[in-house]
Amino acid sequence: MATTEEKIVVPDEGELAADYLETLLDIADLDGDIEIEVKTGRTYVTVGSPENDDLRVLSTPDAVAALQDLTRLAVQQKTGEFARLVLDVAGSRDNRVKELEKLVAHAVEKIEGGAKSAALPPMSSYERKLVHDMVSEKGYQSGSQGEGADRHTVISPSA
Repeated sequence: MATTEEKIVVPDEGELAADYLETLLDIADLDGDIEIEVKTGRTYVTVGSPENDDLRVLSTPDAVAALQDLTRLAVQQKTGEFARLVLDVAGSRDNRVKELEKLVAHAVEKIEGGAKSAALPPMSSYERKLVHDMVSEKGYQSGSQGEGADRHTVISPSA
């Protein structure tokens, strides 16, 4: 007796995230276009709108962080695997990169002023990675310290 194996096709995390976010936007009666991009093994989901004011309430850092966490959980529930997706709502990611650049510039100023190191506030692993890259580009070194929600980046002069 021959057996046939059925392959179960699980949608990728980008599609699952888009479906989840689309449902949330419908519930909130907000219009938004969703784009999915995969770079270096990470899924980037962007929610935009021709009228960015429509999404203004969802583009604050706290709202984006909460939506990203909820979306990751929804995807994880469907796939059984941790979702590393990054969410951008109405340009929130670019705005956050600009804030991180200012934090790094201020920390570098402290070091150039004689400080041995400068600690940044706690942030997500993705944001810490961005900071590490920014710091390296400026010719300094950085490392992460702390655990959980208190994990943060410390910048110091290159050795």
